[in-house]
Amino acid sequence: MTTEKTTDGLKLGTRGSPLALAQARMVAGALTAAHGWPEGTIEIVVVVTTGDRVQDRPLAEIGGKALWTKELDAALLGGRIDLAVHSMKDVETRLVDGIAIAAMLPRADVRDRLIGAESLAALAPGARVGTSSPRRAAQVRALRPDLRIVPLRGNVATRLAKIAAGEADATLLAAAGLDRLGLDAGAVLPIDLLLPAPAQGAVGVIVRDGDTVVTGLVAAIDDAATSTAVMLERGFLAALDADCHSSVAALAVVDGGTVHIRAEILLPDGSERHRGERTLAVPYAGAAVIDLAGELLDAASPALRGLFGGG
Repeated sequence: MTTEKTTDGLKLGTRGSPLALAQARMVAGALTAAHGWPEGTIEIVVVVTTGDRVQDRPLAEIGGKALWTKELDAALLGGRIDLAVHSMKDVETRLVDGIAIAAMLPRADVRDRLIGAESLAALAPGARVGTSSPRRAAQVRALRPDLRIVPLRGNVATRLAKIAAGEADATLLAAAGLDRLGLDAGAVLPIDLLLPAPAQGAVGVIVRDGDTVVTGLVAAIDDAATSTAVMLERGFLAALDADCHSSVAALAVVDGGTVHIRAEILLPDGSERHRGERTLAVPYAGAAVIDLAGELLDAASPALRGLFGGG
């Protein structure tokens, strides 16, 4: 596929962390291979985000997921870059006007890994688990109410170093991120124990809405099963009207024309947890996630229901 845009080259925006750069190179490599472009056709542009600059407070306290994306959104809308790469779990459920999700790479391992112990059960009573994820904190508290949650932020290397330095006894990291960095660290936790965050393990490409040239080029690397699953999980978040404070987990798995969806919502202290699932044909799955969100909210106490916009 030949266009003036490919001749001029594409500017691909990304955060500057080692994981973000690894994911950007994955996307650049996939596009280059799909279109047979010469090396150098895609220029990787590093954009520093507020989430990268502010490392001493939980994201939920200072603006949520937008702290990872708003500067990249601005660079995209301003024409500084032509496309941006994100971990899909960092992308807000409601996109900024003028941008669109164009593709997702094949999803990687969706599970979490525990760093610092062989299992949650192996942690000593009262051990400190470092995380700034409301979902992970609530799930750990539900399983082990005796454990202490302490805030822990930073890129993967920073968090591993903080555990090594004794700032916490253990932490939880996404298996996909560790794998992309070539790090064989931690004990994999089964999905039945810790259901992952919506969109965990998926890398997405964002473009300007209406940019048909770039959208068409990027569509060549889209993995349909991943896109279907992640958009259903994002639909579940939207149906809950969840935000960065919400303790929510969801996973959709597409198998041919069928999708199996599992989800849960929790109180922050883990004392209340509601789970549900559905298996049905893909064309009906969008309505099913809305129904599933309603079912979980109906089962929730007023305290838990009130944590969501529709509560």
